[in-house]
Amino acid sequence: MKFRGHDLSALESLDVDGRLTWAAERFPGRTGIGTSFQHSGMILIDARVRLKLDGIRVYTIDTERLLPETYDFIQTVEKRYGIRIECLKPDPAEIRKMVADHGLYLFFDSREKQEYCCYLRKVKPNEQALDGLDVWITGLRRGQSESRGATPLYEILDRPNGQVLKLNPLYDWPEERIQAEVKKRNIPVHPLYAQGYPSFGCVICTTPIRPGENPRAGRWRWFNAVDDKKECGLHVPESARTKEI
Repeated sequence: MKFRGHDLSALESLDVDGRLTWAAERFPGRTGIGTSFQHSGMILIDARVRLKLDGIRVYTIDTERLLPETYDFIQTVEKRYGIRIECLKPDPAEIRKMVADHGLYLFFDSREKQEYCCYLRKVKPNEQALDGLDVWITGLRRGQSESRGATPLYEILDRPNGQVLKLNPLYDWPEERIQAEVKKRNIPVHPLYAQGYPSFGCVICTTPIRPGENPRAGRWRWFNAVDDKKECGLHVPESARTKEI
């Protein structure tokens, strides 16, 4: 498979550092790491700085409802690595209309309303980020949940403004290897991990998990009895997203 004339099969024989370097050298300024500051994303940020890959941008989606610890951690990461993290926000007018029509806590009403809230607050800002990228680098891993068990190293996304290469450099890393890399390189750890959070989303919609629970059990916990394949929409096909209600 090729992307803009580049043979993607070469990525398979490279390590994570090599994959990031491959993208940075071929698409400088149009390669971006999207992160919510979990261990996987922090490993990618650390490698980007360590390898001096200034052509890779780093961004996060500020839904304007993130947990307070996440806002503090953004500053910690910027100070530690001497970088600026691009914080992308939803359209204020769209959020005001959504809240006026459905209430601030619409995500409790139905799965469709939860997905719609995520679409406006998170997916749309990310779509705008992708409009300025050729390569979207994520921290997705197969071991994160059952629904992500088939995560590939890469895939090509067809978008209105042109194709985007979605690259998941850590796709086959087990949790043990992630933990070892964080410890080895003394990578900053989001404080919410110590409070029982395996992932970091919005206030209310993200909760700690109990021992033995699926790592995604803390997301939209009120849906656990009916569906354990829970996603905000960033990593599902466009055709499966709830864009209006």
